[in-house]
Amino acid sequence: MTELLSAPAFLLWGSPVSWLELVASTLALAMVGCNMREIHWGWPLAIVSSVLYVAVFAKARIYGDASLQVFFALVALWGWAQWLRGHRADGSALRVSRLSSRGVALTLLACAVAWPAVALFLRRFTDTDVPWWDGFATGLSLVGQFLLGRKFIENWLIWLAVNVVSVGLFIHKGLWLTVGLYAVFAVLSVAGYLAWRQRMPPSTAVEAARA
Repeated sequence: MTELLSAPAFLLWGSPVSWLELVASTLALAMVGCNMREIHWGWPLAIVSSVLYVAVFAKARIYGDASLQVFFALVALWGWAQWLRGHRADGSALRVSRLSSRGVALTLLACAVAWPAVALFLRRFTDTDVPWWDGFATGLSLVGQFLLGRKFIENWLIWLAVNVVSVGLFIHKGLWLTVGLYAVFAVLSVAGYLAWRQRMPPSTAVEAARA
């Protein structure tokens, strides 16, 4: 089964696209579509897609993103539970909300810490040739996944930054199908932000520390 999934499905700009990458990218697109519509079935799709992408990224020596997929698969269970039964600190139902100014500051701080921390770890303990770009995508994705699980609209802005940088990273690695996928993700990040903004009732700023 592993050999079948690793076999080339077709060539894209001279580079082979495996069945593994094809299935993983299709599931990832379906996942984002569910997230945009606040459909909780996006989370189990995220689990399966992430598991498949572990192999895709590890083969390309993008170890930060490969490790991140393991994290995504585990955190998706938490995110699924949050969307099904989660609530805010005041006991109200979990719904699309905007971070308060303090929440924005904490989010920016988390990004500023996560990026170099992951990049330096990758540079020290792996043979990746793109530790800083890989570290950026990995570190910010950790923050974005938390914001998504708690239905903060700013998660889409984090994903936009991650997706734009990832496009360049995957071009460098020759993962052309995934390049196209993340280019679509970048567009969907904007669409997701706009869709969530329409669903968001007034006065929904929530302190991240209390969420």
